[in-house]
Amino acid sequence: MRTNTVKGFVLGIVVAVVLLITAITGAVADRLFEIKPLDLLIQRAVQDDNSGQFGQRFIREESTVISIAENVSPSVVTVAIQRPERRVLEFDPFEGFRARTEGGEPQDIGSGFIVSEKGLVITNKHVVNKEAEYKVITQDGNEYDVLQISRDPGNDLAVLRIEADNLKAVELGDSDGLRVGQFVMAIGTALGEFRHTVTTGVISGLGRGITAGSVFQGYVERLDDVIQTDAAINPGNSGGPLLNSAGQVIGVNVAVASRAENVGFAIPVNILKDALQQFEASGNFASKPYLGVEYQMISQQAALLNEVPQGALVVNVIPNSPAQTAGILSNDIIISMDDVRITEDNDLASVISERSAGENVTIELWRNGETIQTSAVLSQFSE
Repeated sequence: MRTNTVKGFVLGIVVAVVLLITAITGAVADRLFEIKPLDLLIQRAVQDDNSGQFGQRFIREESTVISIAENVSPSVVTVAIQRPERRVLEFDPFEGFRARTEGGEPQDIGSGFIVSEKGLVITNKHVVNKEAEYKVITQDGNEYDVLQISRDPGNDLAVLRIEADNLKAVELGDSDGLRVGQFVMAIGTALGEFRHTVTTGVISGLGRGITAGSVFQGYVERLDDVIQTDAAINPGNSGGPLLNSAGQVIGVNVAVASRAENVGFAIPVNILKDALQQFEASGNFASKPYLGVEYQMISQQAALLNEVPQGALVVNVIPNSPAQTAGILSNDIIISMDDVRITEDNDLASVISERSAGENVTIELWRNGETIQTSAVLSQFSE
């Protein structure tokens, strides 16, 4: 028994000495000869533990990003606005008044992507919402004048027509099967300055509803069912593509959340595909049904406190609109349309969007404590 104990003790000392010599030898080799046997052993162990897939996964992901950037970037464009050149007088205390020229150079304001080799480019409506001259600039630096702008009245989308041939068009994917956590990649002119910036991330949410823009920017629009992503979407990326790992466009980058980091949004590509189908068939986007009221939603809590029904409080009626023709007045509360109740979750704009221009709808109103019914023919509204 005592002999076995002694043998075990001696064996332990021998193992410890071997390990110590191995560590010292590895450290000396690393220091003197820049040979890293320990690193190789650790890396091999990690690879073995993951069936050899640990390093390969990162190599594949990096190769995917590089491949997409190289293949899709020729189809991604910068949208620039042509500022008119003007002469400005300025006062210098030593030289007096002198004239200075400003403007005249295109200014990058957004992004877009080519959907037809014959010169059709997609961007956001809010990128080209001003009456001005615009240019499209491709990756190789070629500049094209925008000859025609067609704006989608129902979505924050626009088609720009330029005179060009043999352009490289993107491949449009399918946004119906997207999943949270899916890899995505964005390309665009970040901050209106850094062209063809590439960012990566994942889909961090689906079916989001957002209000894009502000009164200070000149537009406010409610967008429903948009894609949320943590891939950096900066001002200037608007109108650029959101791509999947196959390099297909699955969304049109549209907005970034203020007071947040890495919370961006994109319009699902299937909305774009439906709009493009209408555009290619008729040369125009589908008309948007229009009632002609400005309103404020009354919440259930506010309705209970004020003893009024829940619905849309009419703040203003647009002159010569279907609403005025139907006899709708300011301070009326629109309760329902075609027996569809107006609520916070199903507001008036959403209900109208399900109708068509030219459709006759029945509207239930609450006015001065009484419920009345009227009808209106929704008209066509386009931009």
